[in-house]
Amino acid sequence: MPGSMPLPFLEEGMARWPFGPPNAGVCLDFGGTPPTAAELRALVAERWARLPRLGRRLLSGPRRHRWATGEDGDPAGQVVQDDVTLPEAVDGWFRTPFPEGSPPWNLHLLRGAADGEFSLLFRMHHSLLDGRSLTTLLRALLDGAPPVDAAAAVAEPRTLRRTAVGGPGLLTAGLAVPPPGKGERRPAFTVVRLPGDLLRGARRAVPGQPVTTNEVFLAAASGVLRSCLLASAGTPDASERVWLSVPVDQRPPGHGEFLGNAFANVRVPAPVGLAAPAARLAACAGLLTTEVRPPRAAERLFEGVAGAFPGAGQVLARARLFAPAYAAAACSYVHLRECGRTLAGRPLRRVTTVPMVPPADTVTFTLGGCARGHTLGVATNSGAEDAELLAESFLHELGLLGRTARTP
Repeated sequence: MPGSMPLPFLEEGMARWPFGPPNAGVCLDFGGTPPTAAELRALVAERWARLPRLGRRLLSGPRRHRWATGEDGDPAGQVVQDDVTLPEAVDGWFRTPFPEGSPPWNLHLLRGAADGEFSLLFRMHHSLLDGRSLTTLLRALLDGAPPVDAAAAVAEPRTLRRTAVGGPGLLTAGLAVPPPGKGERRPAFTVVRLPGDLLRGARRAVPGQPVTTNEVFLAAASGVLRSCLLASAGTPDASERVWLSVPVDQRPPGHGEFLGNAFANVRVPAPVGLAAPAARLAACAGLLTTEVRPPRAAERLFEGVAGAFPGAGQVLARARLFAPAYAAAACSYVHLRECGRTLAGRPLRRVTTVPMVPPADTVTFTLGGCARGHTLGVATNSGAEDAELLAESFLHELGLLGRTARTP
């Protein structure tokens, strides 16, 4: 039966996101002639059937938001065809919230970035779904993949938490990193395709040490932040911490297809005090080593108070948790481990992750990966020129790591 339920702590926090509509998404680029909207709706109806999460509607309330529940909705009805490219679509969604009263998500069929391409963009209110949920849904549309398991999609994970080993205290702050500040103060997003040889070369920068793509990602982002500090305040002090925020999936084994929000943002130190790119990469080794534990007393207290008084919780979050000194940058990596690599025979070429509008004076780096390579996304609250400069700086950092690997 239809009913309603209050949003959990994490989802309420995103519903109250103060920097812009809390929209995020994942975009898949394909080669070939695009399917018709009718063909895509038929595929969605088949692969995403009987998923209650996709039928939820977000309701405003006097104190907190609620989910209208009890309906599976019509996933095929959420498919929209738009004659725009991904950058044009994102520019609009940074300013446009979902209308109340309908499920806060859409699957957009877009024009591709080049002739002979098209894109599928899953755009959602972040209170509804997390990145792992999106990859579960999108993977199910690919050739050879089974439909999403309806029972597994509603199996709530347990409440234990996966956190970075040795992470900071809940309210520990660090050093803010000023953005380049070259353009107007407005949300912006830019996308850059990463040459495969650039990323592969960077992974060889530390001789004798196996390096993951995620560690290269964190090291390059740390190099960008170091460059920003050098440009604004001189050589950073190695004793001062700059924090990176990284989303970590909380799903235990057996719950991989749960649809909803089952992640936590952990903070890890960016090694901005190290001058050598290879040294920064070596320092990033193991940063995302995690431990599973029950929630701590301070976490339970903070979340309980913020849940009971969401307005006061938002004030505290904006003053402390969203401050640049709390996390100068966020780094989010999504890799589509696809069962197939085609959509009705059309090859998957790229994956792009689009984050929410970041807090003021911070940057969000995203990395999207598939079998054909990786795509960098950069989101800022300080204009398109800043986003492009930060993307160029990221590419420069990857190049420095690659040259280090080639130097005997």
